[in-house]
Amino acid sequence: MDFTFTEEQQAAAEAARGVFAGVAPDAVPSPALTPGAVADTYDQALWATLADADLLSLLLDTRYGGAGLDAIALCLVLRESAQVLARVPLLESSAAAAAVQAYGGEEAKADLLARAGRGEMVLTVAAHGRTGHDPAEQAVTARQDGGTWVLDGVQTAVPWAHDADVTLVPAHTGTGRTVLALVPRGHEGTVLAEQFSTSGERLGELRLESARLAARDVIDADGAWEWLRDLLATGTCALALGLGERVLRMTGDYTGKREQFGFPIATFQAVAVQAADRYIDLRAMEATLWQAAWRISSGAPGPLPAAGDVAVAKIWAAEGVRRVVQTAQHLHGGFGADVDYPLHRYHAWAKYLELSLGPASAHEETLGDLLATHPLA
Repeated sequence: MDFTFTEEQQAAAEAARGVFAGVAPDAVPSPALTPGAVADTYDQALWATLADADLLSLLLDTRYGGAGLDAIALCLVLRESAQVLARVPLLESSAAAAAVQAYGGEEAKADLLARAGRGEMVLTVAAHGRTGHDPAEQAVTARQDGGTWVLDGVQTAVPWAHDADVTLVPAHTGTGRTVLALVPRGHEGTVLAEQFSTSGERLGELRLESARLAARDVIDADGAWEWLRDLLATGTCALALGLGERVLRMTGDYTGKREQFGFPIATFQAVAVQAADRYIDLRAMEATLWQAAWRISSGAPGPLPAAGDVAVAKIWAAEGVRRVVQTAQHLHGGFGADVDYPLHRYHAWAKYLELSLGPASAHEETLGDLLATHPLA
């Protein structure tokens, strides 16, 4: 096995580090002190900088102004973004654009991809279903009526829904197929209500009431939603890894300076063992993340479908990021709850990432189903 990143992937990560170096996690009000949303919109200045650095078009082909890279490169950039709690729809917009490129029609590609890569258009995905627990594709129905599609249903907790120009909405047909509808913001037959995440970001509840879309705005291709869902889950794992790495580094810095009985508390065995356990969590999160990203990028066969590797990565990410922030809060003592210190922000973001696209238990069930239908020799 060769775990070395390519020069292009390393260049993307290096460019991301340069962009995010100037981002302060405390640049917006604290979610603990702010009723409602911490901000009205995403960090548009940072978004423009990402566009200038060609980091919004990593997965796009060169004919759309992209770099033609893969999910591994995107995850490397997402890992860097989470370390500074970057408030941008980088995962959602990149994944949605990649799905349109891989499965969409030529008209949709021409309309969306180049503009999305330049940061002129924001895309997002309604991936949480009606309640956040049921499958997203079951929350909306899609039926054909002549040359149009008619959508009805509800999608909850849509990230950046109030900012996105287009939302990709999975929906099920009467024949059991799943389609992806490209729904413009403010489209007739849609109602958008305000919701909030644990991190204080503004989410949207999207209601579709006999919303009509032209056939060109609906992706009806086998595997499109499943591929997009796996990419979103893998990207979420990358965010969890980056956040966890930054939190453990903060914890090491603090425990190396905080003294009790005349010694830094990092020298106490009980503290060192807890930190070591969390380091092991992060390394497991990293290994399973790159396995999942590699399966998605390469299409390489394995004993289980790629969804199995994604499920394993999400199990480790959900459990691991929760344990990392809980241990960090414990080892920081009361200082960790100080709203003038950024740790509470990381804790709030970690909870959102843990539950995003399903907690560990949901992915354990998915993995069990895959093992039952694909028994290992």
